[in-house]
Amino acid sequence: MKLDTLVRFQNMDRRWIFLGMGIAILIPMLFPMTLPFKVDERVQSLYDAVEEIPAGSTVFISADFDPASRPELEPFFRANLHHLLRKDVKFVAATLWPSSPPLVMPIFEELTAEYGKEYGKDWCFLGFKDGKELAIKAIGENIPETFPQDIKGNKIGDLAVTRGYKQAKDFAMIINISAGFPGTREYVLQIQGQYDLSIASATTAVSGPDYIPFYKAGQLNGLSAGMPGSAQYELLVFPDGPPEGVRLLATQSVNVLNVGHAFIIILIVLGNIAFFVTRQAEEVE
Repeated sequence: MKLDTLVRFQNMDRRWIFLGMGIAILIPMLFPMTLPFKVDERVQSLYDAVEEIPAGSTVFISADFDPASRPELEPFFRANLHHLLRKDVKFVAATLWPSSPPLVMPIFEELTAEYGKEYGKDWCFLGFKDGKELAIKAIGENIPETFPQDIKGNKIGDLAVTRGYKQAKDFAMIINISAGFPGTREYVLQIQGQYDLSIASATTAVSGPDYIPFYKAGQLNGLSAGMPGSAQYELLVFPDGPPEGVRLLATQSVNVLNVGHAFIIILIVLGNIAFFVTRQAEEVE
């Protein structure tokens, strides 16, 4: 490479970099690809814990996220529902975040209809409960008193899927999709130890490191953090690829990030080469 070319590269108009990054992001979106990646131990443990739930059991899902965290957590949320419904596991869901119901209810209805599940018999959504830590404590003690009615106005006692499930410990597992407070930390601190609950968590990337000690201590059966964790879980749930009509949202997003990061790394390497070569040439002169 000629010296003048290296000098021009160092002084390149930044708009070319922006254009290159745009192309790098656009390529995997227009031409979907699946770059290899490793499944983290914590995500594998989460998948294994769900896999061990017997068919016909019921889990409690706490969907605690909002529109801002939806890109990170919705892919896990969808993949986890596929996993549960495919195994014929029933679920009772609720949320501690007021913005969550309009996000999650359409997804519940879409996927349960896809698997032919009946509301009230195979699943239900209790809706939003205010109170933060107190609400979690109440879920641990008495769910029918905490949620007298579901989101559709049905009495909890009239639903087949909730009969016999009075406390959090009655469920095979609690699955918490958590974007922050209140969420995983509060579930662990408020009721996990008291009732020796089986809890799995999917959280945002920024919160993930905070919950690793809970996983190491055995207070969480598994932990998925951010988009990479969601992509890893998708890979475990759909090892042979998704069925027709199912999009692996996290896998596609991670591929976009990987190509974008590769572009930046290439620029850094070339930039350093250009710098040292031109500096050496200047010293010789």
